[in-house]
Amino acid sequence: MGELAIIFGFILIVTIISLGFGSSMHKRQIAYKERKEAIERERSDAGPSASAKTIEKLEQRVRVLERLATDRGQDLASQIEDLRSLPDMEFHTASREKA
Repeated sequence: MGELAIIFGFILIVTIISLGFGSSMHKRQIAYKERKEAIERERSDAGPSASAKTIEKLEQRVRVLERLATDRGQDLASQIEDLRSLPDMEFHTASREKA
């Protein structure tokens, strides 16, 4: 009967320790997934705002080009030179670096 109590106690202790480690691992896994989701949300939140700014710039450029193409009475060359002198030169350098 004494051996049975020792075996039961050993099994009980091993079970408690295993459940403690399992619980700790599960908590860490949940925390990891939450951090990963938070990082993905930050990335997805930052992406559309940056692309929205780029889209807005491109839409403005297209409007200007449409106006230049449809307004035949004005001096086209001088307007193109005026556009080249605008401070939005980062778009030109980025497109040239990709090419």
